[in-house]
Amino acid sequence: MRNSGRSLVVLLTVLVLLGLGMLFWQKKGDLNFSSKVSDSLKSAPPRVVERTAGPPPAKRPIGKEALSLEESFIQIAEEVKPAVVNISTVQVIKGRRMFRGSENDFFKGSPFEDFFKDFFEFPRQPERGWKQKSLGSGIIIDKDGYILTNNHVVARAEEIKVVLVKNEEYDAKIIGRDPKTDLAVIKIESNKALPVAALGDSDNLRVGQWAIAIGNPFGLNRTVTVGVISATGRAELGIATYENYIQTDASINRGNSGGPLLNIHGEVIGVNTAIVGGATGIGFAIPVNMAKEILGDLIDKGKVVRGWLGVIIQSITPDLKESFGLETEEGALVSDVLKDSPAEKAGIKRGDVIVTFGGQKVEDVRELQRTAAKAKVNEIIRLEIIRNKKPLSLEVKIGEMPRELPLEEEGKSVDEAELWLGIKVQEITPDLALQFNLSDRQGVIVTHVEFDSPAELAGIKARDIILEINGRGIKNPTDYDEAIKSFKKDAKVTVLIKRGVYTTFLVIKPESKK
Repeated sequence: MRNSGRSLVVLLTVLVLLGLGMLFWQKKGDLNFSSKVSDSLKSAPPRVVERTAGPPPAKRPIGKEALSLEESFIQIAEEVKPAVVNISTVQVIKGRRMFRGSENDFFKGSPFEDFFKDFFEFPRQPERGWKQKSLGSGIIIDKDGYILTNNHVVARAEEIKVVLVKNEEYDAKIIGRDPKTDLAVIKIESNKALPVAALGDSDNLRVGQWAIAIGNPFGLNRTVTVGVISATGRAELGIATYENYIQTDASINRGNSGGPLLNIHGEVIGVNTAIVGGATGIGFAIPVNMAKEILGDLIDKGKVVRGWLGVIIQSITPDLKESFGLETEEGALVSDVLKDSPAEKAGIKRGDVIVTFGGQKVEDVRELQRTAAKAKVNEIIRLEIIRNKKPLSLEVKIGEMPRELPLEEEGKSVDEAELWLGIKVQEITPDLALQFNLSDRQGVIVTHVEFDSPAELAGIKARDIILEINGRGIKNPTDYDEAIKSFKKDAKVTVLIKRGVYTTFLVIKPESKK
């Protein structure tokens, strides 16, 4: 048994040694073979691969028109980019810097959120100013350094830096601002003539024309994007008081504000201003002709001097047309007359419809806004109006538009009361008059608006004050009760409401309830 074990061990040892020997000789042979192949490749002449197919494919032919268009874009970019500037602003915010941004996101929801919030906000950090930076664009419109941009780019800036195409940096100062159009002019001082962008004509733009935008989106200097004019005359967007925007699908992003929108000739046709959040290919620019109208005032006076009537006006809807017994929806309905305004002195009243201004037909609210603003201060203008379905002529002495008009007042909710067409109202008590800063206690206050009710669909909101119902004055809840009892349940009702400091007409349609 002992000899058999030894024999087995010896046999296994021999087999292992034989295997290792064979492996060694195989590797040596591979190395020798590789060396021989390498030597043969070095000595062999280079292999020539002959083309078996025909001649190389020719470049795709491009029409002269396409090449010409491409060259136009290139030339526009080269010529206009030097006149487009990068604007950076600094605003000093007073108070404690809030716990926000990446730190907040990092600790939010963790056991340390409250600790770090207290650490960064209260009470360890003293109240002091901190700087908030923002970026925008601008257009050099004069060789002496005048730059056109958006008002919202520079409105609250305490420091303004302008960077030119060759990274030359200048301090800038505000020359004039106009919040009502969202335009502003700033200026830099340079000892050399600056490149200037040519201002074109925006009155005759057509949908489908080329549109080229240049600006600094997200700080990416002088980015050029191309699209078309998607629409003109866009309004009621809630961006500015005077709206007549050019819509384009040329890419506009944050930082493009104040930069030029150009036509195919390289002329400025608009000032890029806004985008629709979450949308793609919907940007807006202020027409350059609107800017040209006010540039003189901005540079010479620092503000825009406009004519002023002192009326709150609204569009005439089909329901209002029927309610007021009008023949058309043209004109502007006066929903309020401001105290001590030119309109009040001329005898204009709430409910009047202005149909002509200085002999010019008033087609809609925007038309009246523009023509009244262009009127000269102290100029006598004749108005044609419709009052109680009858034509009437008045003369008004145009005033100067105040720099700021009153804004809506904020209020708190109050107790609910009677229900009618989806609204509940309450008497205006002395406490409520004080709370809502009311000069008198005329009317009833809306305390609740039922969801999807005729009142809500008409646009009535909580805290509105009802002053009239179908032309009948509402001074108190008794007047209100008598008025609503006199109407048929399915009849349309015209309501005059006061919201903040302004009044407006709304039509409630009982059949509109779903």
